[in-house]
Amino acid sequence: MSVVSEVEQRAVGKFLRRMMPLLVLMLLVNNLDRTNVGFIQDELKADIGVSATAYGLGAGLFFIGYALFEVPSNMLLERFGARVWLTRIMITWGLVIVAMSFIHSVPVFYALRFLLGVAEAGFFPGAMLYMTQWLPDASRGRATAIFLGGSAAAGIVTGPITGALLELHGLGGFAGWRWMFVLEGTFSIAVGIAAGFFLVSRIEDARWLSTEEQQALRSAVTEDEQVRSRAPKVSRLRLMIHPQVALLTGAFFAMTLTGYAITFWLPSLIEEIGGLSSFQVGLLSAIPAVCSMIAMYSMSHFTDRAEDRRPYLAITLVLSAIGTYLATLGSPWFGLVAITLAGVGSKCAATLFWPMAQAGLDLRIAAPGLALVNSIGNLGGFVSPFLFGYLKDTTGSTNGGLYTLTAASLLAVIAARYIRGARAATQPTDTAPTPTPAPSPDGDAQRPVVS
Repeated sequence: MSVVSEVEQRAVGKFLRRMMPLLVLMLLVNNLDRTNVGFIQDELKADIGVSATAYGLGAGLFFIGYALFEVPSNMLLERFGARVWLTRIMITWGLVIVAMSFIHSVPVFYALRFLLGVAEAGFFPGAMLYMTQWLPDASRGRATAIFLGGSAAAGIVTGPITGALLELHGLGGFAGWRWMFVLEGTFSIAVGIAAGFFLVSRIEDARWLSTEEQQALRSAVTEDEQVRSRAPKVSRLRLMIHPQVALLTGAFFAMTLTGYAITFWLPSLIEEIGGLSSFQVGLLSAIPAVCSMIAMYSMSHFTDRAEDRRPYLAITLVLSAIGTYLATLGSPWFGLVAITLAGVGSKCAATLFWPMAQAGLDLRIAAPGLALVNSIGNLGGFVSPFLFGYLKDTTGSTNGGLYTLTAASLLAVIAARYIRGARAATQPTDTAPTPTPAPSPDGDAQRPVVS
C-alpha cells in the first residue's frame, strides 16, 4: 500500500466519522416528516373533512412537487455548496411541517403537501452528490450504505415517535396531530440549523484534515470526476423507447406502488384491529420495517454471490404479491402479518433490483437510463396513495387497492424474466467502462447530464 493511499484512507475515515452521522440523522428526519401523515388519516377526516380520496391525493402530491424541483435543487447545491443548500432544504421543510399544524381545509392540505415536496426536493440526491464531491468511487459504497441506514431506521422509529406525539391530544386545547406537526417540524428546523454549523462544503475547508490529507482526497476525487465527465449524453426520447429501460421502469414502478401503499395506509389498516392507542398503532407499524431490514441484510449474503439475480427477484416479487393478496383475507391481525410479508418482498426486491439495473444496461446508456428509471418509477409514490383512497371511497374497502398491488407485482415478475442479468452481455467491446451512479431503495440517484 502506497503512502498516498494510506493518507487517502485516513482522510476518508475522518469524513465518515465527522459528516456521515449528521447526514444519517438528516435523512432519518426527512423520512419521518415525509410519511408522518400516514398516521393521522382518521384525525384529518374527523377534524377537517378529508375523505380517503382527498387523503390519498394529498399524500401523493408530495411526489409531484418533489419530482418537479429535484433537478433545479441539485443544480443550486452545486452553486451554493452543501452547507448552505442542504441546511436551507431542511429548515424549509421543517417550516412547512409546522405550517401543516394549521391545516383547516382540504385545499390547504393539498397545497402544503405539494409545498413539502418542493421544500424537500433535492435533499437525497443532493446528499449523494455531496458524497461524490468528498469521496472517490472506491469509498462511496461504504458511505452510501451508512447513509441509507438512516432511511431503514426511519421505517422503524417513525411509528413509535409519531404515535407517542399523537398521545398529546387535548394538551393546551390542541389536537394531537397538530402537536405532532409542530414538534416534528421544530425538531427538523433545529437539526437544519445545527447542520449549518457542522457541515463542510469543500475538502479544502475541512480544518480537521491535514494539508496532506486534503491533497490526497482532492486528487482522488478529481480523478473520478474526470472519468465521469467523459460519459456520453443520450436523449431522453431514445431512452424512453429503449426496451431494457422500459422493463426496468415498469418493474420499479410496481415496487414503489407497494412500498408507498404500505407507508401511507398501514396505520389505517392497523387501526381496524380496534382498541389500540396511537402509540400502540405506531409500534405495530414498525413491524414490517424491522422484518424487512432483517430480511434484506440476510438475503444479501446469498444473492451477492449469485451470477444471476433474476430468480431471486422473481421470488421476492411473488412474496410481495402473495402478501398483498392475503391482506384482503382474514382478521386485521392476519392482515398485519400479510402486509409484513408484502413489505419484506417489496424491500428485498428493491435491494436486488438496483444491482441488476446497473449491470443490465449497455454502458453507453447506463447513467441516464438509471436516472430515467428512478424519475418515472417514483411516480408510484403519487399513484399508489391516490388509488387506494379513491377505491376506498368508492367501494368502502382497501381490498381493491390491494388487488391492484398484487397484479402489479405479478406483472413485474414477467418483466424481471426479460431484464438482462449481466453487464457482460451488453457491454460493447469498444466502449470503456463508465462508472454509473449508485441509486438507492429511496428511488433517487445521482443525476447525470441528459440532453
